[in-house]
Amino acid sequence: MIHSMTAFARAEQATARGTLSWEIRSVNHRYLEPHLRLPEAFRDLEGPVRERLRQGLSRGKVECTLRFTEDSAGKPLQVDRERAAQLIAAAEEVAGLIAAPAALNPLEVLAWPGVLVGDAADPQALNKAALGLFQSALDELREGRRREGEELARLLGERLDGILDDIDRLREQVPHMLAAQRQKILDRFAELAIELDAQRVEQEMVLLAQKSDVAEELDRLGTHVAEVRRVLAAGGAAGRRLDFLMQELNREANTLGSKAFDPRSTAAAVNLKVLIEQMREQVQNIE
Repeated sequence: MIHSMTAFARAEQATARGTLSWEIRSVNHRYLEPHLRLPEAFRDLEGPVRERLRQGLSRGKVECTLRFTEDSAGKPLQVDRERAAQLIAAAEEVAGLIAAPAALNPLEVLAWPGVLVGDAADPQALNKAALGLFQSALDELREGRRREGEELARLLGERLDGILDDIDRLREQVPHMLAAQRQKILDRFAELAIELDAQRVEQEMVLLAQKSDVAEELDRLGTHVAEVRRVLAAGGAAGRRLDFLMQELNREANTLGSKAFDPRSTAAAVNLKVLIEQMREQVQNIE
């Protein structure tokens, strides 16, 4: 099964200290490119989160945002007295160097990092809960990418069917187009009242048939279609392989267009290029 690179997932969990929530967004990219937004207190999670992304995803630009809303209702404020005393002592030492120092504001002391502390709950337990919640969000993201991958495979299958229909139709029409071209030449000479050399006409028709022979291009188109189907059925990280096959399909369609000598063959070449371009756009989103 193939996977899309575009998806969104969100997971939320209430803990004894507050509410954790993860949001993960992914879009198409040539490689796996994670971008993490973590609160300062959760910086230790960066390494484990990146490792889980590498294990779970192959490609895509992935934005991961963790939010933590602390539940402080009913909890008393706690002051780290030792750190506050050190801060006050340092402030008084500096004040002794100033002629007329301003009075020390207690609120400024409380605002100093580390003076006002949270409860004594184990921060590692909160990190563990956040990492477990991230795994749940990542699983949801992977499931979303799988569902969209199924839809992409269905759309690609429809266009592959369309390409095969055009190939079969063109195979049937080529002999009729050559016959029409031959008659067109004969009619033109008849209008000009020019005596024809039957052998020369046949030689010209042979040359035209050789120049306009598209059997090889049609065969290669069919081969590439079969390979695309095989890659889709195999699943996994197939995006780069499919992108290469789209280039090969487009190359054959261009050659087909360059050999077109009848409005029907021109229309078929144009329709093939439209179908291939639609597929190429879809393939850009496949992991």
